[in-house]
Parts: sequence; C-alpha cells; structure tokens
Amino acid sequence: MTIANIAAKPEASHFVGGAYIEDEAGAAIDVIYPATGETIATVRSATPAIVDRALETAASAQAEWAGRTGAERGRVLRRAADIIRDRNRDLSELETLDTGKPLSETLVADASSGADALEYFGNLAATLSGEHIQLGGDFVYAVREPLGVCAGIGAWNYPTQIACWKAAPALACGNAMVFKPSEVTPLCTLKIAQILIEAGAPPGLFNVVQGYGDVGAALATDPRVAKVSLTGSVPTGQKVYSAAAGHMKHVTMELGGKSPILVFDDADIEDAVGGAILGNFYSSGQICSNGTRVFVQRGLHDRFVERLVERTRGAVIGDPLDEATSFGPLVSEAQLDKVLGYVDLGRSEGAEVALGGDRIDRPGFYMEPTIFTGVTDEMTIAREEIFGPVLSVLAFDDEDEAVARANATEFGLAAGVFTRDLARAHRVIAQLQAGTCFINAYNLTPVEAPFGGVKQSGVGRENGHAAIEHYSQLKTVYVGLGPVEAPF
Repeated sequence: MTIANIAAKPEASHFVGGAYIEDEAGAAIDVIYPATGETIATVRSATPAIVDRALETAASAQAEWAGRTGAERGRVLRRAADIIRDRNRDLSELETLDTGKPLSETLVADASSGADALEYFGNLAATLSGEHIQLGGDFVYAVREPLGVCAGIGAWNYPTQIACWKAAPALACGNAMVFKPSEVTPLCTLKIAQILIEAGAPPGLFNVVQGYGDVGAALATDPRVAKVSLTGSVPTGQKVYSAAAGHMKHVTMELGGKSPILVFDDADIEDAVGGAILGNFYSSGQICSNGTRVFVQRGLHDRFVERLVERTRGAVIGDPLDEATSFGPLVSEAQLDKVLGYVDLGRSEGAEVALGGDRIDRPGFYMEPTIFTGVTDEMTIAREEIFGPVLSVLAFDDEDEAVARANATEFGLAAGVFTRDLARAHRVIAQLQAGTCFINAYNLTPVEAPFGGVKQSGVGRENGHAAIEHYSQLKTVYVGLGPVEAPF
C-alpha cells in the first residue's frame, strides 16, 4: 500500500454545524507523514469567527439533544460505533498517516477503541438517573442534568481514540462538544464528526476546529463552555486548568507520567518483559501511561535485561503501512530531536545503553528502541517524561525500597507490579501513588474501567461509570407537602 492509495486531504479544515467548512484567513497547518517527512495535507487554524460559529451551533444542538431521552441518544452513539467498525480499515490507515503508528497497531487499538467507547456510553445513556430521598411527609429528588457545551482538547498520539473517549460520555449525558485536535494530527477527528452526523446526531452536536494553543485557550475561557477536557502534557494542562478555573469551569485533565513497573524476583520473566515492551515501545513509546522506570529486583535483573534486549531486537522497523511492521517512527522531527536529546543526557549522566540509542538512517522520524541500564533515581531520564522509545532499568533490593523509589516522583498516572505472589501484588499496589494500576499486565485500558492519574498527572477520570460524574451535574429539589413554618 502507498500513500497515494489513501485519501489524506480532508474536504475542509473544520467540521461545524454538521458540515465541513473552510476559512482561508486561518494560518496554514501542514500535515507531515512521519514515515517520510512529506506534507500530505494542509489545514487551517480556526479564526475567532470559526470558533464562535462552532460554539453557537453547539449550544443550539445541545438544547435539542438534551431534550431527547437517554435511549434515543444511546441509539445514535451505538450507530456511530457500528459505522466506525465498518470503516475500521479506512480510519486506521488515516490514523497511520496522521501519527506514523504502524497499521498493525491502528487496526486494533485506535478507531476500534473509539467505537468501544461510543458503544459503552451509548448503552449507559438510558440508565442515567438521579435519586429520591424520603423525609417523612416531605421528600427530595435529585435530577442528573447535562453541563451544556463541553470543550475537548486532544493529544497527537491517539487522535481518534481520545476524541471518542471525550465525546462518548459527554454526548451520552446530553452535552454538546467542540473538539480541538492536536495541530500535529488534525485529520482523524473530522471523520468522527462526520460519522456522528450520519448516525443521527443533530448538526453542531460535535464540532471540530483546528488550531494551535490560542484556539484551545479561546475554548477554555469562553463563557459558553461549561467544561474543558484535555489530554496532553503537564505544562499544557496547568495552563488550561488555570484558565478554566478562572471561569469556574468543570475540568478533566489527563496528563503525563513517569510511571514505574516493579518486577520482583519471582515474576514470570516473559510476562514481565512483555509488560515492559508494551509499556515502553508500543506506539514508539508515545503513550502517557508508559512505565518508563522499570525497577527490577537484583536476583532477576541480569536475566531480565538479557531477555528484554533479545526480544526488543525482534521489533520490525519499517513502513507503517506494511502490516508486518511493529515499530514505526516518532510523530515529528521535533519530537525525535527531543527524545534523542534525552538519550544524550542519559549517556552523559552515566547510564549505559544496552540497546539502541541512535536515529535510524532512513527517511522520516525513526530512532532505535532504546534500553538504558545502570540508571539511578536522580538521572534526568529517570525523572522527566521523555515520550519516546526510551526504557530505563533500575535495580532494587527489597519491597519497601521499591515502593519508596517508585513513589518519589511528581507524577502519578500509572504503575505496574509483576510477581507470582498475589498477596504482595495487592499490598504493593495499595501503596503506589498512581491512578491506573496493573498486576501482571500493563497498558490495558478497557473503556469499562476508569482511567486517570493523581498528583501532577491530572484530575478527573475518563471511561467507566466514573466519567458520567464528570459530564453531568445534580439538581436537588426539595418538595414540601405541609405548611411552611417560619419564625415570623
């Protein structure tokens, strides 16, 4: 398959009011295919007029949508899920062009997981309810209501999935959404907006506007927006959170991490190595929950490193559109330069490169999957989020030490434990300061389960029943059935 066989150029830059629209006054944003470095499309950043139109049509659509029953809303979301599954290959190929991720990944982990979210929350929509509180003669009832218009701000690593993870619970609860994809990956979310219209959503219910940080800031501060949900880096999250707080908006912040994986001596070595690979090299390491600090107990350390290096050498690096490829490029030249800069820091601070560490001499933004050993806690590569295929192995002696060192970070998105001793597994997980944890597995995030972090890794939860609380609010109504007593 070649790029020429895939329609990358969208009909227009934005999808507002149920249709593609363009505004030539917006700044041009080139879409670069990471595997070759070539420009495959150009979109334009939303002007204030585009943002205003998106918010106006969203408010209008939200009023109609909130008037539908939960069952009616759910049917639309489930139809959209069915359409996505029918078009999974086309959407996956587009995601590969947008992100550079191998088609072998996008076929199973991107559009399909977005469909899962729409289906799951579509099924929940009819079940949303409040409560009744009996107070003798009087009573209170609480009604669950939508927030209104929500703003979604996406990241570039999982553009389709992130859009659906935010849209599905928002729409299930009766909200509308204006979504800004990352300027690095602007193509995929337009297709989701189009599919929702085909599924029966009112025009304007899910609008997509392109742009840089100024467009995200406009959404985060506009009084018509009731809630902001962002997936991104900690610095970006801090800025958006601060802007939203100034207007007392609801927020969900799914931010970065420097997550630990603890491998004890009694762990199944193949499972532990597999978890480390999934937690560092899937999507070329560009996943926020990655377990980039792999703590290995000394009795297993050398055998673990040997097997990790051996299996990582089996990565098939090549054309992302070839389904045999299992490891693709990074998303951009800038991201590649950033990650290689961390590799240089790791070397200069005394860590040893057990595998990789260099850019690959081929077109596009490829680097070798990289494994560092001899890493200590104070090294930069052990403290800062790299967001690339760089794994650090750190040795430890006992359980208490491992827990203390794992928690010695400002981040708290994810954590994993590999051991055959399930009592120890649960004991350790209970002490780890992370919002999303794994025992003898890693980076599996089904839509049925809440996902999110603690500390600097964010606030709120996506997915699961927990997401409903972040896209709805309760109205309490006290009903008096007797005479009103007053002091005068």
